[in-house]
Amino acid sequence: MNATSIKDNLKKYYNQEAELRNSESVKADWKMRVKAEFCDLIKRENKKTLLELGAGAGHDSLFFMNNGLQVVAVDLSSEMVRMCREKSIETYELDYYDLSSLNKKFDCVYAINTLLHIPKDDLRHVLNEIDSVLNANGLFYMGLYGGKDTEKEIVKIEVSDVPRFFAFHSEDYLKDTLKDYFEIINFETLDVEINAKMDIFHSITLRKIGG
Repeated sequence: MNATSIKDNLKKYYNQEAELRNSESVKADWKMRVKAEFCDLIKRENKKTLLELGAGAGHDSLFFMNNGLQVVAVDLSSEMVRMCREKSIETYELDYYDLSSLNKKFDCVYAINTLLHIPKDDLRHVLNEIDSVLNANGLFYMGLYGGKDTEKEIVKIEVSDVPRFFAFHSEDYLKDTLKDYFEIINFETLDVEINAKMDIFHSITLRKIGG
């Protein structure tokens, strides 16, 4: 499946799930922990601006705004963008392949469980786009479910019959890929519970290399 079809399906799915996502403001403890730890690092380094990728209904963007950051968010879904804007978040309907079109630079980029929708063949392009919008010494948090290196489509029929594309990455693959773009500050692999099943989550903190 090509990137255009993947994006079209993601837009359709998340437009349909938007109201549900907006109502689910309570996050799992492990999600709260990794977000809080990244926020603490941001404060220690006196960073001021943050871009969230795949902001959904805007709960995490609002968290960072409430912690004193100037936040910009992007999402593919027009419904998600609308919900973010209702929370007074500066938000754009945009994918990750053209972040430079924002014509903005940020001290930090935050992406949790969103870059797993990028095909492996496109990941390096997207990482380059992220690097292009980071200020010197900028921080990048990347969190995503992982495990074996696989790609597949998943249908969550209770929400929609539209399939979503997922790319799952091993720790070795991610470390080998990310080191070409960023300094790896911390790479933590967590065993987490999702819908009464155990899964693997990669929690990765990175820094822009060079200026």
